[in-house]
Amino acid sequence: MIIVTTESVHGKEIKELIGFVRGSTVQTKHIGKDILAGLKTIVGGEIGEYTEMMDEARQKAIGRMAEDAKAKGANAIVSMRLQTSAVMQNAAEIIAYGTAVVVE
Repeated sequence: MIIVTTESVHGKEIKELIGFVRGSTVQTKHIGKDILAGLKTIVGGEIGEYTEMMDEARQKAIGRMAEDAKAKGANAIVSMRLQTSAVMQNAAEIIAYGTAVVVE
């Protein structure tokens, strides 16, 4: 599956427009890691536990979006975007979305 943030795939021609596809996940960390992350806010610096959580969430959301596109017969996704939002304390939703197409 080709996934790009641009409106076209360089060197390929879009033969068919399939339509909107998306994938999302809501992630949170174990309470022990939340406590460690809270302590990190006192001294400053990167909160590695949350960086790791968000990376995992992005990968899951992109993977689910690609599965949605594949199920609809696409072999590429153009104009891919990521968004995040807090759905509750210490939990974040990541959504990946784009336009599924067939390229040659």
